[in-house]
Amino acid sequence: MNVLLTLLMVVQVLSALVMIGLVLMQHGKGADAGAAFGGGASSASMFGASGGANFLSRSTAVLATVFLASTLALAFLGYQRPQAASSGSVLETVPAVPIEPAVPAPAQPGGAASQIPGR
Repeated sequence: MNVLLTLLMVVQVLSALVMIGLVLMQHGKGADAGAAFGGGASSASMFGASGGANFLSRSTAVLATVFLASTLALAFLGYQRPQAASSGSVLETVPAVPIEPAVPAPAQPGGAASQIPGR
């Protein structure tokens, strides 16, 4: 069971890191306006005539699906994990400490005025 949880955790972390990289490689909608006026390099040379938008967006969608599936599997397996012997509160395992009644301090004669030095 621990091997499966570890494998799912590795798949989740790797898919998250690669998905972050893919999102950062994609260009926004405002980048098309700059390319129309002659700025920027074309991505057609790297990903073919259709450009990188289809490849990157499809790869991101696949990785998002893998990430979601691994998250759901981890949540399900974590919920199914056997609990400890006590399924109650954590406070049930704390040993009971007897509470002693508070003892009042002995009264001093003279009140508060006699406690001030120099008077």
